[in-house]
Amino acid sequence: MKRDWWNTEFRKLVALGESTTAGGWSSTRQRCWVSQLARLIDEFQRIPVQLVNVGIGANVISTKSPAYPGSSNPAGTERLEKHVIANKPDLLVISYGLNDARGGTPIQLFCQEMSYIIRHVRNHIQPLIVLLGPYYMTDFTLGGEMWSHSSLDHFHQYNDAIQNMAECTDCLFVDLISSYGEADWLVHSDGCHANDLGHRIVANKIFQVLATNCSGLALETKALEQHIPPWRDESTLRRDYARPG
Repeated sequence: MKRDWWNTEFRKLVALGESTTAGGWSSTRQRCWVSQLARLIDEFQRIPVQLVNVGIGANVISTKSPAYPGSSNPAGTERLEKHVIANKPDLLVISYGLNDARGGTPIQLFCQEMSYIIRHVRNHIQPLIVLLGPYYMTDFTLGGEMWSHSSLDHFHQYNDAIQNMAECTDCLFVDLISSYGEADWLVHSDGCHANDLGHRIVANKIFQVLATNCSGLALETKALEQHIPPWRDESTLRRDYARPG
């Protein structure tokens, strides 16, 4: 039988990650994928999910990341207590990889630090953890020499590593890079961040993974189907094709 990863409604969503998580470069806060994901969850729950977005631009996963000295501190591993554990989420979405790949973090080191984050969080709280793979990019020179250590092929290697990490640590995984379908028009003109349409694709993909793995998102609709009367009126469509007699 298919595994049900979460059978109750989500109460608090924390999104931990980099600049695209923070909202770059959506045109408004509401069009950031994090805000859109919260609205999608709210649409199918009887209670609204509380949203805490702790994305930081130019962030890396760890103090051990080669780009850490030139990144926006604190790194992911430094801010778990205040930004994650203190918020006590039951849904934690972690989005790292893009800056670490661009900043030259070896994949093995990245996975070690991600494993530490997952273990440390679970030593204190027990949220459903969702790991996102890298986003799709078109310009791997953005940011100068410090951030120019990657390529699309390298992103796919990171993506595979994060997927394997999710399987090994009992987390859900979202393959974002494939969800873009190599459509350059989903990327902001800076060549790195998602634009408004890209943010929508990201939100939809994460929600799809949640909806197909978490029955708690179906509680309201399963209750409604027991007593909601039909609202469709197809008589006008069928009238001209009525059988004679």
